[in-house]
Amino acid sequence: MYLSRVEIDSQNRAKTKDLTHLGAYHNWVEQSFPEEVSAGQRQRHLWRIDQLAGKRYLLVLSAERPTIDGLEVYGVPGTAIVKSYDQLLNRLQQGQVLQFRLTANPVHTITVPGKRQGRVVPHITVEQQRQWLIDRAEKLGFQLIKQTGLVDDQTTWAFDIVGREWVMLHRKANRGVRLSRVTFEGLLRINDVSIFKQTLVKGVGREKAFGMGLLTVIPEA
Repeated sequence: MYLSRVEIDSQNRAKTKDLTHLGAYHNWVEQSFPEEVSAGQRQRHLWRIDQLAGKRYLLVLSAERPTIDGLEVYGVPGTAIVKSYDQLLNRLQQGQVLQFRLTANPVHTITVPGKRQGRVVPHITVEQQRQWLIDRAEKLGFQLIKQTGLVDDQTTWAFDIVGREWVMLHRKANRGVRLSRVTFEGLLRINDVSIFKQTLVKGVGREKAFGMGLLTVIPEA
């Protein structure tokens, strides 16, 4: 597995003018794997957009190594980095506490009378979106951590939502839909190493092809 990052060349509007919706970013990611494109065997790649210190970055997790030229099509020249992800996966341990960041599409299904399939709708409020992650943590191989405040001894979750927005996806010609994109950050503890590794590799929730579901972790500071 490989984890790649490149700074998006946001200051060069002529260069990034095509990046107006999620499908354009998806195509950028796909074109960074030219051998897969040529073979007609495209793999599922997890990716997301991070904003750090006023800069925007494309982050990609993949089984195969992307090309630097492909990553820098819309990136700042010289900023593309590709690293092996296997070392991190192999160091994970039961009970280990990690800092995490997850960008996801929190939704739920509403049962529609008379129909076999329900209607998928987004969670709207912060509390609904936080609960969405809390409800899924155990099945994803980790436990979200609670902490006690130093002043009032009140117990709270050691994670928060640091970004909420609606982003456009053009599924068909001249027809777009808005997706809820939510970014979580905080602390987690690994409950099941095998399941947790699959969560990191496979992603969390829906719309994984369009910048949702990538969970990344680093050791607790």
